[in-house]
Amino acid sequence: MRKIGLFFGSFNPIHVGHLIIANSMLMNSEMDEVWFVVSPQNPLKERSSLLADYHRLAMVRRAVEDNYKLRACDVELHLPIPSYTVLTLAHLGEKYRDKEFCLIMGSDNLNGFDRWRNYEYILENYKIFVYPRPGYDGGKFADHPNVTMIDVPTMDISSSYIRSQIQQGHDVRYMLTEPVYKYLTEMHFYEK
Repeated sequence: MRKIGLFFGSFNPIHVGHLIIANSMLMNSEMDEVWFVVSPQNPLKERSSLLADYHRLAMVRRAVEDNYKLRACDVELHLPIPSYTVLTLAHLGEKYRDKEFCLIMGSDNLNGFDRWRNYEYILENYKIFVYPRPGYDGGKFADHPNVTMIDVPTMDISSSYIRSQIQQGHDVRYMLTEPVYKYLTEMHFYEK
């Protein structure tokens, strides 16, 4: 069975930090691929300045097009909103019976994992690979047998930072892959 790491996010926009995390997970775990699951709405976050789903998906596709181990996944764009990870996992398990799915998340998300719908079920039935986020140690779930902490290079970069830099007219080309930067600038995203 191929092991697929699911990296959920709004990817608004996807940036090099996301790609470094995904690549590090591939190198330091038993995962065969990482799928970037573009989420329409995180039930624990405000919708705020999300680009249209198809634009965020297009940017993820452009970001990973040259790496066969990385894939854009639109499954949550076809499920009811708000999206819940436990339902996405059930849907993917039915659709891809030949694959074993696991989760990729930051230690900040693991700290608040008990706020997720059916988190106990996820914790008992899926492996969770966790990358460090400053100020978060994973909390009470860090020592669970299905949780593996993976040391990956971290950068103090975020999608919200990139959006604010674009609004201020700053050059963000080195925080994005070239195809994503080209798409984003041609569409004039986040400028106002």
